[in-house]
Amino acid sequence: MDNVIYNQLGYSILSWTVFLPVIGALLLLFIRNANTIRWTTLFFTFATFFVSFPLLKNFDKSTYKMQFVEKNDWIPSWGINYFIGIDGISILFVFLTTILSILCVLVSWKSIENKVKEFHIAILAMEAGMIGVFVALDFFLFYIFWEAMLIPMFLLIGVWGGQNRVYAAIKFFLFTLVGSVLMLVGIVVLYYTGGKTLDILALSSMQFPFQLQCWLFLAFFAAFAVKVPMFPVHTWLPDAHTEAPTAGSVILAGVLIKMGAYGFLRFSMPMLPEATQFFTGPVLILSVIAIIYGALVCFAQKDFKRLIAYSSVSHMGFVTLGLFALNTQGVEGGILQMLNHGIITGAMFLMIGIIYERTHTRVIAEYGGFAKLVPWYAGFFIILTFASIGLPGTNGFIGEFLIIFGAFKAKKIFGVLAATGIILGAGYMLRLYQRIFFQDANPDYEASGKHPVRDLDMREIITIIPLFIFVFWIGFYPNTFLEYMHASVEHLIQQMNLTSVAGNENMIAKYITEIF
Repeated sequence: MDNVIYNQLGYSILSWTVFLPVIGALLLLFIRNANTIRWTTLFFTFATFFVSFPLLKNFDKSTYKMQFVEKNDWIPSWGINYFIGIDGISILFVFLTTILSILCVLVSWKSIENKVKEFHIAILAMEAGMIGVFVALDFFLFYIFWEAMLIPMFLLIGVWGGQNRVYAAIKFFLFTLVGSVLMLVGIVVLYYTGGKTLDILALSSMQFPFQLQCWLFLAFFAAFAVKVPMFPVHTWLPDAHTEAPTAGSVILAGVLIKMGAYGFLRFSMPMLPEATQFFTGPVLILSVIAIIYGALVCFAQKDFKRLIAYSSVSHMGFVTLGLFALNTQGVEGGILQMLNHGIITGAMFLMIGIIYERTHTRVIAEYGGFAKLVPWYAGFFIILTFASIGLPGTNGFIGEFLIIFGAFKAKKIFGVLAATGIILGAGYMLRLYQRIFFQDANPDYEASGKHPVRDLDMREIITIIPLFIFVFWIGFYPNTFLEYMHASVEHLIQQMNLTSVAGNENMIAKYITEIF
């Protein structure tokens, strides 16, 4: 195959990256001491990060080809292979997953005291599944990893979540399962129409009839839109975030919901280019609705965590807006904003978990005066606030700038509407900061001059510092990360062979007739 580069390091680096957490999870089965379990899990998450690090160092940024590829027969009679590799689109998300997994272990060090072994096994299993999704190049393998993530996340919410954890876990499970079943139908159709192959790269190079593309696009859209989540199938996300433990929320916001957008990039766009163009208008409209609706709903939230959850709906609307602008600026901005959102919102949920351990409440009205009570916490949180609203110099700015640039280039009205979402975002985030840190302090936190709310300790600072480094690194030197994706995004745009159909009413009428 001329579109892949096999194992330039001479060993199975991707397999080690995927399955090292699985080895750690299996080892935990034989350990009984809670502290030993924590340290063992931390060791394997660090080991996975260090094993994966040569991917970044040795990645060839000049080519769109899949790199570090491994391919072996698995079920030859069905045309199924163990086929994995990465390109400039997926490599950054593998890196993000390994970083956030470490932080999830650290932030749960004291907060998880019930079923410690099972919790850490779930974390390691989740890490393996997430990395597997980003590296799989066989549809069967991809679907296994895609579904494998469902179980540990369901358990994280349902076992270690809040008061309404069972409701939130079941809602999460049902929404994602329905979408996944429709995607499975699409995969089976592709298998038979593509010559009984599940090779993702081979299927991406084929041309399918427009009518079939449209039905397949809708089948995949059902799975990916739920995972993003896009409006109006977003309602599971606030409940899942609100009830999940801190580590669950970090994984959910940082990586899991990125997989829906990744699915559009890896499957819908290269395999179904005509259908992607045809449905661009509706997707852009849904994206703008998500941006504005998610921001407006944030103003009404009383729960700290639920507010940040709804902000994710708004921010992921920016991501899909950029991707479906179908130009280089929009797509690169969307990919970068996926990374940025994982960093910023992941850090937000870490900070919420830290303060919840002290106050045992997430009701915003019960906070107050925290700028004086916990100044280090207040200082870190204002940085995240500025990053979330896209202040220049932070990572949020460059991602949103590229997305709006791409949206203006595609259709000016979408750029204008998206810009209003930035204004609304600044409004609800600054209002949140004012209420928590500068409104009158709750008397419960100021008894006789001594308050029960302590500031960040060293473990917590070490946990959050890596994410703050990336806030400014991407903010000041975005090309460090953009250069990984340039070749892959340019190839993706070329693959789609873009010929706009949005303004051709006769063509649209013809397409609708073909579909139905």
